[in-house]
Amino acid sequence: MDELKLTSKLAAAGLKAQAERLRVVAENLANADTRPTQPGEEPYRRQVVTFRNALDRALGTESVRVDRVVPDGSDFRREFDPAHPAADAEGYVLAPNVNPLIELMDMREAQRSYEANLNVVKSAKALMSRTVELLR
Repeated sequence: MDELKLTSKLAAAGLKAQAERLRVVAENLANADTRPTQPGEEPYRRQVVTFRNALDRALGTESVRVDRVVPDGSDFRREFDPAHPAADAEGYVLAPNVNPLIELMDMREAQRSYEANLNVVKSAKALMSRTVELLR
């Protein structure tokens, strides 16, 4: 039974980490078209989640945690739009470094990881219930 509880708690840590990742991807997608309002301003910068193994003293093992959410250092896109108020002297506006296709792939990967962890929790719960029933 202790192994099942440990398994459930580890999967719950994975659920929490992937939920944070999904939140960041949603934020990136929501700001994919955010442009600066004045020349010289920077547009929205894509955020990236980094994970780490963390010792969980209560569990006596390591589990996954969100280490931090950091800005993606890749270059901004430049789009030609001389009528935009933030256009430079050449008529270009900086656009976010968010690629919706990459964000959707990240979202799908996080969703699958979330579902896998959720299935582990459900399976552990079912096994615990069966064990209790057998012990009665």
